Amino acid sequence: MGAGPVLVVSLNGSRAAADGVAVPMSPEDLVDAARAAVAAGGRELLVHARTPCGRESLSPRVVGPLLEALRDAGLGGGSAAGCVALAVAVAVSVGSEPDPAGRTARVRSWTVLPDRAVVRFAEPGARELAEALLERGVAVDAEVPVGGDPGPSARFLAWPVRDPARVRLVAELASADPGPVAELLRRLPPVPVLLFGRGAAAWPALRLAARYGTGARIGVGDVLHLPDGRPARSNAELVAAAAGVLAAGAATLTTAGSR
Repeated sequence: MGAGPVLVVSLNGSRAAADGVAVPMSPEDLVDAARAAVAAGGRELLVHARTPCGRESLSPRVVGPLLEALRDAGLGGGSAAGCVALAVAVAVSVGSEPDPAGRTARVRSWTVLPDRAVVRFAEPGARELAEALLERGVAVDAEVPVGGDPGPSARFLAWPVRDPARVRLVAELASADPGPVAELLRRLPPVPVLLFGRGAAAWPALRLAARYGTGARIGVGDVLHLPDGRPARSNAELVAAAAGVLAAGAATLTTAGSR
């Protein structure tokens, strides 16, 4: 499963301002949200870069300044001195560029590179996009839905991963059913794994990640409510709750392993 579980914070996702004050929109708000989320236990950041009018974009004039703002705040940049977050990932999807060739062209035009990028294998051109990112030195989070259409996972499994250290499977769960996850894990190449869910599936997926000892993801980009159903006031509040779930899961695994 890799070097160890990691908690990724989905800072904004495809949310809009109408989704509530917990969703950071501007680069300044994203920096503030990232600082608080890392202080609460987040160890990687996922951002959807946006223009000033709120539209998702992969333009280097949008992605670059956002990454620089995060790094100027001491966030991101891999394990460089003074950085408190392990990595910053940028989502690369049809929401920011509908044309597959256009997405790859945008990636090739970036002047400031993220540490990682999320590539959805449910979208056309995913393999070519992933290869372009790896060529530029950007690690790839291959996002695959689990428990529904088998096509995306089949496409990922058919991809000859030449550098497993720079590829991670990000499995999106539709439910808490461990069966499809266990089946996918049995067929995987030796890459790290991260489990997550959106909406009602977010907390069951996180508990399953704790059970399997994989990486996990949480944040307002994925879910707007805490485990008890209360609206989350911030990414940091979600991360603190998730860190508690993961710690409890780790303690359970340790106890079971010592028997």
